Amino acid sequence: MSLFSQIPDEGALKASARAAPLAERMRPRTLDEYVGQEHLLGPGKPLRVEIERDDAASMILWGPPGVGKTTLAKIIAETTQASFIEFSAVLGGIKEIKQVMVDAEKASGFGSRTILFIDEIHRFNKAQQDAFLPYVERGTIRLIGATTENPSFEVIAALLSRCRVYRLAPLTDEQLIQLLKRALSDKERGLGALQVTADEEALEMIASYSSGDARYAYNAVETAAKLAAAGGPGTDGARITREIVARALQQRVLLYDKQGEEHFNLISALHKSIRNSDADASLYWLGRMLRAGEDAMYVARRLVRMAVEDIGLAAPEALRMALAARDAMDFLGSPEGDLALAQAAVYLALAPKSNALYTAYGEITAEIEAHRVEPVPLHLRNAPTPLMKQFGYGEGYQYAHDVEEGVADMDCMPENLRGREFYHPRQQGREKLLAQRMDEIRSIRAAKQAGRKPEA
Repeated sequence: MSLFSQIPDEGALKASARAAPLAERMRPRTLDEYVGQEHLLGPGKPLRVEIERDDAASMILWGPPGVGKTTLAKIIAETTQASFIEFSAVLGGIKEIKQVMVDAEKASGFGSRTILFIDEIHRFNKAQQDAFLPYVERGTIRLIGATTENPSFEVIAALLSRCRVYRLAPLTDEQLIQLLKRALSDKERGLGALQVTADEEALEMIASYSSGDARYAYNAVETAAKLAAAGGPGTDGARITREIVARALQQRVLLYDKQGEEHFNLISALHKSIRNSDADASLYWLGRMLRAGEDAMYVARRLVRMAVEDIGLAAPEALRMALAARDAMDFLGSPEGDLALAQAAVYLALAPKSNALYTAYGEITAEIEAHRVEPVPLHLRNAPTPLMKQFGYGEGYQYAHDVEEGVADMDCMPENLRGREFYHPRQQGREKLLAQRMDEIRSIRAAKQAGRKPEA
């Protein structure tokens, strides 16, 4: 790859353009053609002002697929009259990066400015990202990186500090429909030559299934337009109907990455919906994850965690339900096992909630970390040998089954924690009964310590 590579002739370029997918042919060429991202590119908005003033710095464009990251980078290069090099993190390595940097430095010596566009910059490792730093620092290049992943986790801090990060949003259904209508009417770059029209509800269906991804929407309408133009069963002349769209669409696009931010966003939504006792939302987020291809056993493990973290002893049967759902999924597989997870999710959502046990255990672990570890009191130690008995092991131990009420007047905490309480049951579900039992035990122990007979 070089700035000085041979440029194809105009005829070859036109032939290549005609063979390109619709999404490539309809790529906006100016800011006025660009649809979406009004929060960045609307009149007076920060990025638009920078571009129009030719003051655009190195930047990271962060957003889901098909929202115009590559297009925006090309428009910036065109508007600012800079050379544009597109570089894929999937295909390139350190050697290619260094060659591009050398070429860019040569070009800058002739007064030419270079925009280096890195698609999927999150796929570069730390060493590869480090290679850009001196050139970005000196201004030899303007770096525009595109990523679908959260830059906070995927782009090194040194590079982030030298770039502005802009978050691009998924396109709305209305914006997608606008793009589809433009493609259907455009005779030069779009589908206008096919003379195909479309029902509004058909375009709405494509937009809905595209989930904000313009590339997917273009691919779908191109397929639907060819089906409509070809005629045949299920068509209505050269008109795109819902029936034709249903044939063109294979599956709804669900933005998801099992290792990326969206994975954590969705599991967070599921967990918080269950915690907030919202059964409908819990089912929705569970369905989103499973339909997007998430590992069902991962979801099952998280449901088990929710049972112990957010429900605990308020409804101890919730843990059995979650474990049973995990076993059912393991036994049945998907899609039959999906219902077992759905059953568990709804049960967990509707169960009484308590994080008292979770909080108590957290306090215990913090206590262990923060303070000196005390030895086990002698009266709680076993004494299987005469020598151990000689040293007082087991001395003073009271066998609870041999004392009245089954509660001995005996402290089981280390010396430095005598009187400390960690578990505070809530007045929810079964924990309400546990709280009453704990009060009863305290009363029995207090009476014995005072030499009184416990109340019946």
